[in-house]
Amino acid sequence: MIVFGAIDFAAALVRAGKFLGYHVTVCDARPVFATRARFPDADDIVVDWPHRYLRHTPTDARTALCVLTHDAKFDILLLQQALRMPVACIGAMGSRRTHTDRERRLHEAGLGEQELARLRSPIGLDLGARTPEETALSIAAEIIATRRGATGIPLIDTHTPIHRNPAQPAALGAA
Repeated sequence: MIVFGAIDFAAALVRAGKFLGYHVTVCDARPVFATRARFPDADDIVVDWPHRYLRHTPTDARTALCVLTHDAKFDILLLQQALRMPVACIGAMGSRRTHTDRERRLHEAGLGEQELARLRSPIGLDLGARTPEETALSIAAEIIATRRGATGIPLIDTHTPIHRNPAQPAALGAA
């Protein structure tokens, strides 16, 4: 898991990522924020422009990229690159208005609908999260659901086995 943006919510997400067994890296271009004191649980802390760091970082089909920067000068270059990489999940934090603007900018930068469809934004499941810890849980839950091909809807609303075969698609229950 790579967390881009050394904001307060990132510390909680780092802890959630570690709990899930990820090797967690925090990357931010601002050295005053990307510090061991602020992120003691991170495996790695990188001070670099996010897109430049990602360009030189190996990723695979298990990698989760979480963009928490809230700043187009970081987000657009980073997401333009990330959405073309083989990773499990790419999510970006922000309001729906931020997402619409981000999507427009990415489209203008040459990304197609198929690439944009990979972006989970606003990142996280609708849990009513307010605190950094609740938000981290919401994001972690979406990463798990995406990785497993699950819907993220309440189990009470499904009629499929709870522990289904990884090749078996998730199915919605009766409404």
